[in-house]
Amino acid sequence: MARRPRSRRRPLASVPGRFRRTVLAGLVTASVAVPVAGAARPAEVPAPVPAAVAPLRAGTADVLAARLEERYAAERVALAEAGRTAEEYGAGRRAASLREMAGADRRFLEFDGRDGGRSAEVVGDLARADRIAVLVPGADTGLDAYGRFRAGAVALQGAAGGRTAVVAWLGYRTPATGSAASLTPGRADQAAPRLRAFVEGLARMRPGARITLLGHSYGSVVCARAAPGLPVAAVVLFGSPGTGSDHVTGLGTDAAVWAGRSDGDWIGGIPHVRVPLLAGSELGFGTDPTDPGFGARAFAAGDGGHSDYLAPGSVSLRSLALIVGGEEPDRA
Repeated sequence: MARRPRSRRRPLASVPGRFRRTVLAGLVTASVAVPVAGAARPAEVPAPVPAAVAPLRAGTADVLAARLEERYAAERVALAEAGRTAEEYGAGRRAASLREMAGADRRFLEFDGRDGGRSAEVVGDLARADRIAVLVPGADTGLDAYGRFRAGAVALQGAAGGRTAVVAWLGYRTPATGSAASLTPGRADQAAPRLRAFVEGLARMRPGARITLLGHSYGSVVCARAAPGLPVAAVVLFGSPGTGSDHVTGLGTDAAVWAGRSDGDWIGGIPHVRVPLLAGSELGFGTDPTDPGFGARAFAAGDGGHSDYLAPGSVSLRSLALIVGGEEPDRA
């Protein structure tokens, strides 16, 4: 049996001082914080309990389009109600964001304002799309700062063109950059079953469509955890800190796995380590997915920063759009 290529890991001592100090601080923080995670939560903006919705079923394009319009209308009502609740609570920023999200031109498949907020917004015609991209965000993405995430989904749908729909999936409580939660896989492990269920539902609803799963930053950890056996054509990891696997075979998927990192992305300087912690968790996510030893297909990502992968006109956006369309991007 052919041996897998060994991944290249930099020893911690070879990492520049600032990043070494960061990861060592993270070791201390995570070893203390992880065992008590869940013992206390920060104050949350209250939101109504969402009404139950029936699973969407496959049908002709016209029938499915009608069902989707009903769902979108119901979720607009839920968003408006959550906005009023946030306003009464005194959370002006949340209320303003929710009012914008409840606009007549917005299309949400799911929304739940509790526990920081969960949502799945559609950009494009989901009922008739030949290609569906599910975009999973990383740290610091939430209802209060939702606009940038949606802008990325809009840019990807525009670049992919044609009969492409992009679903902006904010289906988990994202960690804060530099927090213990952002350095450990706990949030990803919690999110993965929800992402799996969502993508499997899309596949049942649109059995002929090509589905691509794209994860940015910590979102790539979520995608990797959800990937085994998932009915997708491709999994794309960009700006990734790692996946928790040392080789692409560890993702348990037959889909094409792509990885890219821009030259200006600070995440390229973090140590790619996995360190066991108390309570069975670990710090870090192991091998860099753009390392040739990992075995993913590398795509050109340009020279932008960590938050620039979906910037209009960028090399990375072009590459991502080509992958969504089932075409070969420029290689890194």
